[in-house]
Amino acid sequence: MYPYIPNTPLDEQEMLKAIGLESVDQLFEDIPKDIHLDKPLNIPESKSELEVSTYLKSLAEKNCTLSELTSFLGAGAYDHYIPSIVDAIISRSEFYTSYTPYQPEISQGTLQYIFEFQTLICKLTGMDVANASLYDGGTAVTEAALMACATSKKDEIIVSTGVNPESRQILKTYAHAQNLKVVEVDIKDGVTDIEALENMVSDNTAAVIVQNPNFFGIIEDLKTLGEVAHKGKKTSFIASVNPISLGLLKTPSELGVDIVVGEGQPFGIPLSFGGPYLGFMATKKEYMRKLPGRIVGETTDLDGKRSYVLTLSAREQHIRREKATSNICSNQGLNALAATVYMVTLGKDGLREVATQCAKKAHYAYEQLTKSGKYKPLFDKPFFMEFVLESHKDADELNKELRNENIVGGYNVSKDYPQYKNAVLYAVTEKRTKSEIDKLASVLEGMK
Repeated sequence: MYPYIPNTPLDEQEMLKAIGLESVDQLFEDIPKDIHLDKPLNIPESKSELEVSTYLKSLAEKNCTLSELTSFLGAGAYDHYIPSIVDAIISRSEFYTSYTPYQPEISQGTLQYIFEFQTLICKLTGMDVANASLYDGGTAVTEAALMACATSKKDEIIVSTGVNPESRQILKTYAHAQNLKVVEVDIKDGVTDIEALENMVSDNTAAVIVQNPNFFGIIEDLKTLGEVAHKGKKTSFIASVNPISLGLLKTPSELGVDIVVGEGQPFGIPLSFGGPYLGFMATKKEYMRKLPGRIVGETTDLDGKRSYVLTLSAREQHIRREKATSNICSNQGLNALAATVYMVTLGKDGLREVATQCAKKAHYAYEQLTKSGKYKPLFDKPFFMEFVLESHKDADELNKELRNENIVGGYNVSKDYPQYKNAVLYAVTEKRTKSEIDKLASVLEGMK
């Protein structure tokens, strides 16, 4: 079995000969020699398939799953219930390799679920058009900003510090490469500082980006923020939203949002070491030709039968690379399918029920955790399913003690906001039971 590669020296020589090389080392000549690994890999020289499988299984079993732990961790990725029909459908062979289509008429099944996904996202957000997914919520925020800059032909982007720190970091990375200017507007009492934003928006502003509910779980005043953003000439107002929250809150279109983005993980996609996840984007019709990704349309064929066709695509395969606005791979197709099955399974009433349970259980947890006064709310604002509490001890130490009780605690807010020392962001989904919440409160209350 060693060195775990099936090619023989003869195979190697034949392949090298085919590409006109004499040694494998020639393949790596572009890599500086001082960073070459000049010693064998630190792995056993020979093990059977069974031994390797057993060893890797023992490593995997060192990880704990959410079937063993109770999670109150959110901050962008959430432990929601996934109906069993989601996995049953996406595991079917015709879907499991749902390669993202490039040709307009290929794979009617794939085109249909993309059409359904777009339609459902439009209904959820109230917008005119939606694309067929992006890498994740963070890249969706960035793609929306790039679209706003391309539409307005301006280069200044204002983003609230209430937007997920990871999304802001992705935005800054992309903006740096494209010579765009990103400025941040601070929060005040847990929400975007409207007065500060008024002083920052100008005719040079391409976009104003906020998150709702924001990173601290608080519901922002989107309507007023949108009015302020639109004081800039051709300034786009972008909102990153939690899709579950739209089961209860007004649609972004009702509140003056121009581009809606978000992370689709809450819609039937499991927590899995941080991905792969699913970004979504919906917008008004006037932005359609700048929309990254694909739009699938519904039509009829020559026999009058309903059919689907790739209608608009800004992918790099179809146009000049320097004009491309997005890069989407097949795993987004599978995740978009999972989100579609989730939305169809729950329906409008089901989604409202999930959102209601999240909100009610989060507020119950908030009451239980704060009633003794040992843990104090960092902000006093309406929240959806996440809230921040100040602790009497270091957040990491607190979470370490919770872990001993098989509880995954909240997010250490000071990692991204040093001014909020010992602040923890707790998330409560519909999966959490009263006894789990009561246990969290009891364990926290007992800590010295």
